[in-house]
Amino acid sequence: MAATYPVLQQGNEWSLHVDFSAVPLTSEQFYRLCIDNPELRIELTAEGELILMSPTGSKTGHRNAQLTYQLAGWAKVDGNGLTFDSSTIFSLPNGAKRSPDASWILKERWNALSDEEQEKFAPLCPDFVAELRSPSDRLDALKAKMNEYIDNGSKLGWLLDPLEKRAYIYRPGRDVECLDDPQSLNGEDVVDGLVLDLHEIF
Repeated sequence: MAATYPVLQQGNEWSLHVDFSAVPLTSEQFYRLCIDNPELRIELTAEGELILMSPTGSKTGHRNAQLTYQLAGWAKVDGNGLTFDSSTIFSLPNGAKRSPDASWILKERWNALSDEEQEKFAPLCPDFVAELRSPSDRLDALKAKMNEYIDNGSKLGWLLDPLEKRAYIYRPGRDVECLDDPQSLNGEDVVDGLVLDLHEIF
């Protein structure tokens, strides 16, 4: 196994990447690893790379809260789906275990899962995902992650970059759209009626 050492990029935020491809983790082993280390944010790529991340800094945490608050408020009124925060891990069809900063799933897809699947890391990709770049995130890695969501079934994805004040819109079968310093984003026909105010995020 090979690993890169954590690199402090801003404050105390860091990430550590460990190659587990030679001894792949089962879904149950990965679940147990996450449960036993609640102080870490953990993901697993489809190629078997384990990604350990520190908790976010305060400013990123505030931005995440704003994103989730707005999405959850819209979803409660809309009533067609469920909202999930940044601590939720999903088992994607390609085998990756990913945790978007905010996500939304149609109720009928969620209700089709068993109670055990809902309790652990749900085996599906959300219909809508949003990722918020923090100072420790590499932009190219986040872009690859967004493409992975779309390839695995997401119908709309937003990559929000407050460091550069840009938003990247991901849709199946279409080129990525980049918006410079947008004031808001709308959920189109996927999260229809959602208008995300970017004032406190950017």
